[in-house]
Amino acid sequence: MISVANKTILYTGAAGGLGTETTLNFLRAGARVVAIDNDRKKIANLVALAEKEGLKGLIVKALDLSDLAHLRLQLEAISAEVGGFDVVINNAAIYPSKPFEDYTIEEHQAVQRVNVDAGIICVQVALPHMRAEGWGRIINIASVTAYGGWANLSPYVQSKGALIGLTRAWAREFGAYGITVNAVSPGAFPTDAEKIHPDPEGYTRFVLEHQALKRRGRPEDIANALMFFASDAASFVTGQTLNVDGGWVMH
Repeated sequence: MISVANKTILYTGAAGGLGTETTLNFLRAGARVVAIDNDRKKIANLVALAEKEGLKGLIVKALDLSDLAHLRLQLEAISAEVGGFDVVINNAAIYPSKPFEDYTIEEHQAVQRVNVDAGIICVQVALPHMRAEGWGRIINIASVTAYGGWANLSPYVQSKGALIGLTRAWAREFGAYGITVNAVSPGAFPTDAEKIHPDPEGYTRFVLEHQALKRRGRPEDIANALMFFASDAASFVTGQTLNVDGGWVMH
């Protein structure tokens, strides 16, 4: 049975294009969600949607994931307040786009800090509670870009490859404590991330040509995958990367 009732979920990028629907889905299922985001307009929209449905359990924190020391302090305080995190979803990411040779090493490091290092902090803060409970779920949001086929995104692709590697390393290390670690790798979903493409209609044609399924992905497609991995239904699945991409990548 897929159930996340009474679980506390730490979710970065929770008010984004894919995060909003998943957050609402978790709240509808009786979970408490600590939603981390830094876009105040999107946060306001998420809060309004939750209030419109009368959903309880949403805790919103506007935090800068690039400030790792401050992030750790804030998450430790939140963890103490809510009694620990049962589920961590590392979803927040930045995605600059330009040719590889135009990136400075500092720009590479900035992407790594938000997309990977902040997730490491989230897991380090959550791990003691999960170990004590003998139960935990860690879900990293990867990307089909990690399989190649996209130019001008090298720092982003590098960061997603790192998350896939960490998924396997953490799954091996944390399994003895009843903690599963998996990754969900979204395909090309029509969110704000696509605004980096100069020809939206041409990009949509490109996406559909590569997918086996000839429709665009919807937020609920990711929400359903995350609900599965966060629940006891996935208790014997760990160290895996699930591509939710309409059949683009088949490995």
